[in-house]
Amino acid sequence: MGKLLISFASGIIFAGGLGLAGMVQPEKVLGFLDVAGTWDPTLAVVMGAALAVDLVVFPLLLRRKQPLLDSRWHLPIQTNIDRRLIGGAVLFGAGWGLSGVCPGPALMAMATLDAEPLVFGAAMLGGMGLFHAVAALTQPSKAAPVAPRGLGAGEPALTTGIDG
Repeated sequence: MGKLLISFASGIIFAGGLGLAGMVQPEKVLGFLDVAGTWDPTLAVVMGAALAVDLVVFPLLLRRKQPLLDSRWHLPIQTNIDRRLIGGAVLFGAGWGLSGVCPGPALMAMATLDAEPLVFGAAMLGGMGLFHAVAALTQPSKAAPVAPRGLGAGEPALTTGIDG
């Protein structure tokens, strides 16, 4: 129950931060992407603040043998930059740029029950379902491996390789 409450509280804090920063407004994202027009740096400030916190806190967390509410860390161990990763990043970026909506703020905006966020959410869920259906048909054994513990001795380092 503790993990569920912490997850819920974290989601509420994240959603509140997105709302406070105005990131649920597509105009903010599109304004950030309009570098040749009326550029709005708000999104860069939000991302920079998140990165600064992560750069300080994440290494401190990994010093622990395990998380507070779980028996092990759930860290990705796949470090290759491959076609699938690049394709997903391009598709995500194109969708974000065309709609002005990122999945996190879209989930928060769906709580308003306005038609646009609900349509976006339905399309996002449909796309996720389609991805999983195609992946199951084409690569049934391609699950992303997860490290069983934190990054300690004898475990893979977080390095990036390039794979075609």
